[in-house]
Amino acid sequence: MLPAHIIFGFEVLLLRARRRARERRRRQFRVHQISLTRMRSGGPSELYYELRSHPDKFLGYLCMSVESFDYLVQRIEARIQRQDSYYRRYIPPSEGLMVTLRFLVTGESFSSLHSQFGMGIAIVSSIIRETCRALWNSLREDFMPPPTTQQWLQIAKNFWDICRFPNCVGAANGKRIRILKRSGSESECVSYKEYISLVFMAFVDAQYRFVAVDVRECGRINDSWLLQEFLYDGCGLPAPRPLPGTDGPPMPFVVVGDKDFQKCPNVIKPYSNRGLNFSKRIFNRRLTRARRIAESTFGILFRKWGILSTPRRLKRDTVDDIVNACVMLHNFLMMKKPVQFDLQSADCDLQSSQNWDPTATIAGNAMRHHFAEYFISKAGWADQQDGIV
Repeated sequence: MLPAHIIFGFEVLLLRARRRARERRRRQFRVHQISLTRMRSGGPSELYYELRSHPDKFLGYLCMSVESFDYLVQRIEARIQRQDSYYRRYIPPSEGLMVTLRFLVTGESFSSLHSQFGMGIAIVSSIIRETCRALWNSLREDFMPPPTTQQWLQIAKNFWDICRFPNCVGAANGKRIRILKRSGSESECVSYKEYISLVFMAFVDAQYRFVAVDVRECGRINDSWLLQEFLYDGCGLPAPRPLPGTDGPPMPFVVVGDKDFQKCPNVIKPYSNRGLNFSKRIFNRRLTRARRIAESTFGILFRKWGILSTPRRLKRDTVDDIVNACVMLHNFLMMKKPVQFDLQSADCDLQSSQNWDPTATIAGNAMRHHFAEYFISKAGWADQQDGIV
């Protein structure tokens, strides 16, 4: 037991340390000088009006036209509209959307956006989270609704017209998203660089639009969970039908993928690299042309919205809101101005790196063999197959 005077001395030192910590945390301003100009004006910043007067600069700054921006403001303003308080003026929906889009496009820090737009750092964080949720909830029914049976058939028709792959209702793919580990948080997927790895899974249609998306931690997922939860839970997937130009047995509608989708019966993937005969080589080429749709879609998404490639120290729920907002904006912009790729002349030599398939079923192999035989038949032959040995 320490003497009383020593214990008293430790308590005095502790009180002094706590007092110094409070003084360091004490804010110098109630409202920072950077934010006073915007608060006094009561409207959007001068940057907003300057960009609107130059549509080309507006497009380069926010990656969308003025008309598209005004449409989004009209759709979400009812969800993010606020009233003036005694202490501060509300931030207009147009400027809130502008801050959010700039954050999604560049992945800039909240401190940088605070200096650009004259808003508090906490206000910037709150606006971005609220606007991302409003974008998802306001646009989901129009730009990424659960497909009906007729829409599934239209997706399959587009895959046949563009990629020459029959009975295909989507191309599946995944991408990893890194976020910085927050202090005190726990995760099964923290690397030695203090990154938390999240898996962003999705499947897309032939027009480079997302049909279904989900984000989960890599240690808490299993094969084909997205397809099992979305495709086969009453979403109106069409009944099997014969392949185009044949009277053969009905074939199910499939999603093209790779080895990450092994346990789902309606996911079809390439043959292994070894022992490829002519029909298997043709099959791999045709499937790769369809699967490249998903690769291109993810490429467009990650190039346009830089926040998906920029690690940030964010909450788990905020990451979901950001990904959903980026996906919804991608579908919205793709419907406004579709992107065309020349898959006919693309070099489609991607193949699965897996040399054996321990989870393949007899029914799955038979379905894949039926597609392979169809591709070398007269009904399923494509001009792009000429010259393949």
